Amino acid sequence: MTLEPGLRGATWGQVEGLLARGWSSGVLQDALQMLAEGVTSRVGFAVATIQVLRSTDEFETVAVAGSPEASAQLLGTFRPRSSFEHDLALAEDWGSLRFVSHDRLAPEEDDLGWVPDLVPVAGPNAWHPLDLLFAPLHGESGKVIGSLCVDLPTDGLRPGPERRRELARYVVQCARAVDALLQRDRLTERVRLADAAREVVRAASSQFTPARIVAECEEQLRRTFDARGMWIQALDDFGDGPAALHTPVGMEVHLDEDLSRIAVAAARRGWQEQRVGIVSPSRAPTSLVTVEQHARIQAFLSGLGLSSVMFVPLGAGPECLGNLVLARRDGDPAWSDVECAAALEIGHDLGRALLNARLFEQERRLSEELKALDGYKSQLLATVSHELKNPLTGIVGHLELLEGADVGEAGPSIAAVHRNTLRIRRLVDDLLLLARSSDPGRRAQREPVDLREVVEDAVELLSVQATVGGLEIVVVAPDTPVCTSGDPTDLERICANLLGNAVKYSPDGGTITLTLDHGPEPDTVTLVCEDQGIGIAPEEQEHLWTEFFRSSDPAAEKQVGTGLGLAIVARIVERHGGSIDVSSELGRGSRFRVTLPAC
Repeated sequence: MTLEPGLRGATWGQVEGLLARGWSSGVLQDALQMLAEGVTSRVGFAVATIQVLRSTDEFETVAVAGSPEASAQLLGTFRPRSSFEHDLALAEDWGSLRFVSHDRLAPEEDDLGWVPDLVPVAGPNAWHPLDLLFAPLHGESGKVIGSLCVDLPTDGLRPGPERRRELARYVVQCARAVDALLQRDRLTERVRLADAAREVVRAASSQFTPARIVAECEEQLRRTFDARGMWIQALDDFGDGPAALHTPVGMEVHLDEDLSRIAVAAARRGWQEQRVGIVSPSRAPTSLVTVEQHARIQAFLSGLGLSSVMFVPLGAGPECLGNLVLARRDGDPAWSDVECAAALEIGHDLGRALLNARLFEQERRLSEELKALDGYKSQLLATVSHELKNPLTGIVGHLELLEGADVGEAGPSIAAVHRNTLRIRRLVDDLLLLARSSDPGRRAQREPVDLREVVEDAVELLSVQATVGGLEIVVVAPDTPVCTSGDPTDLERICANLLGNAVKYSPDGGTITLTLDHGPEPDTVTLVCEDQGIGIAPEEQEHLWTEFFRSSDPAAEKQVGTGLGLAIVARIVERHGGSIDVSSELGRGSRFRVTLPAC
């Protein structure tokens, strides 16, 4: 940065000395103060102020030189950009300077900031206490970055052409210096806040409730933003009611219905406009709330021992999901532009974390509802099956009494009733077994089971049926035990149902192979049932584990069945921590593989 000779004196040397020592917000403040003091020592004005335009469209007074009274009244205060633009509209254009004569101010304009105690000198060009002389400061981009204001000319007169030129030269250099200082400050602060933001994201992304997000992020957020308190309001229902407030342990914050509505409306407006809101006694009301709401919030904060808050909307995509509030006390520094920008970015990250939390909560509720429905279904199946089984047992018993009796022409009819009654009883037995294997509240019995014995029992059970169909059953198993932990009855049902299906859907003369082995993964055992039967169409294979599913293949439809056998197998395998898969080709057979934990 090249400086005019007027700015190469002791003041700029002191500024450079500050910069050489390192960088912080305190260094920036000292450097801006020195620039203001340079104006008072070189241009013939007793008082100078520097204001910086913040991202909230407010001008903050960051440096005051020449008057302790003015410094006490102005330093750290904010005024809206609209007020600055109002002054521009009233001002006379003096090149890079703007002058507003006291007689151009409306009588009702009483918010004039600091007014010097001055008795004007005699003459037409006498300086009046309400006269205003300021210069907009422009950055390299040409945009306004702040303003320089001077007051109390040492000769008591409005500046003539020569003094204006001298002041104008200083304004240009002052603007460059302020721009450079602010850019360096923003860069340093961005680096710091970016690192902190990554920590916040890491902490928040692994949490699945707003309360846990607050607990994990609180320390990092408070340290990053030098905040005295924080809380999150989630606009969706995460199990605690809509617009619920989530605070860290040890901090009690309660919003009444009116304040909650204000916060929700401000959050949605802030997310739509992509801006944060600042509520502070030294600042005009943010665009996110009305003047009355600003006063209401201020009173609420005072009751908590707080003085200012940064209100950050949280969201994902177009949807606002909540708000983050960071609070400071009286005497703490004002919220900076860089902090506001970083907080808005964190609002996006926390918004995504809230969205994940909401999806997790929805999945949790859905899972609970499905479990409840599953339990209800199992209970219904068990109840209906029991109610059916009792009268069926009675019917079968009376039919068996008639077997030796002379029933004449009714014999064939009674035999048909007997066959169909037995068929219904098998369906009821399957329904009872399905209810038993699907019941989420039932704890599976666990004991070591050698699957070689299970396979042997299943083969013995179905050997007669296989012999009638001319089928050969081949068992391939190791000489050593193939053990899993589970319910022996359930494990026998797995093997019996798979082998029963293979026998039912295999043509005469075919071969069915049952294979037992360890693996394929460590600590697992495998049972494979392979046949040379009619096979299963690819589009039907994914439905095999669904209750009452029957293949549309005409060859399969000829066989009697309930469509529950494989559904029961799948439920039992799942309850035992295993898996089942199938590979099949129409006309060439099917291969079912069950994998279970070894013991």
